[in-house]
Amino acid sequence: MTKPRKRKLANSKIPAKQHTVKAGQAGKTGHASKTIPPPKPKPTIPFHAEDRILLIGEGDFSFAKCIVEHHGCYQVTATCYDSQEGLYEKYEPQAEQHTKYLEEAGQTMLYSINASALDRTKQLLTVGPQWDVIIFNFPHVGGKSKDVNRQVRFNQELLVSFFKAAIPLLAEHGTIVVTLFEGEPYDLWNIRDLARHSGLEVQRSFKFATEVYPGYSHARTLGNIDGGGGWKGEDRQARSFIFQKKGAGGEKGVDAGRGGKGGKKRKRGGDDESSDDG
Repeated sequence: MTKPRKRKLANSKIPAKQHTVKAGQAGKTGHASKTIPPPKPKPTIPFHAEDRILLIGEGDFSFAKCIVEHHGCYQVTATCYDSQEGLYEKYEPQAEQHTKYLEEAGQTMLYSINASALDRTKQLLTVGPQWDVIIFNFPHVGGKSKDVNRQVRFNQELLVSFFKAAIPLLAEHGTIVVTLFEGEPYDLWNIRDLARHSGLEVQRSFKFATEVYPGYSHARTLGNIDGGGGWKGEDRQARSFIFQKKGAGGEKGVDAGRGGKGGKKRKRGGDDESSDDG
């Protein structure tokens, strides 16, 4: 009796079964049981190269330089709270080097910009509501108080005023991205609730992957710390939150409401949390 021939799956989309060696067969093969691990999910990048990007609260402008140099972004306006002179004093020498690079790359830098008053800032109002992505990395009011409860309240006020001031500057389906450190006291800020009360919806959150931003370093509000070494904010676990205007609709994610602008949609990774739940 002839054995039935096995049918081949031509161009099948069914994933192949992981091959494991049974315990009883280990002696015959000489190999222990093995399971192929799943591929590591790709980090989420909340913008596309062609997006019109507004960066708020830049420290030494290393993030702005990174997304231009390594991600091909070419419509970037980067702002900071300090004056240009004050910026160069606080972050010497890297701030001047970074802004020079951005200027030569044809990008825009604005100084003395208050995140709470974006909707009253002439340089931004003249452009109009055109921004596809507004990014505020690691917002913090600085050392106004050593009392934790007061610090929490001050930073909540900063975020609410920022959200309300940023909404009028968004394009129709634009998004706001805020990145915070994980853990206390940052979890106490309740950023999701603050955004909802400000007229925004939470699309999703995801782990902030520093490895996809080469050259970026977290700059403290106090400026450079003498002696080097020591505290490095970019080594801490952090999470980014994507928000959109209420009723903007669209898919949850980087391309939400934008109809998949810019080609392929970015896949959600294993560290992603979806939507407005919790």
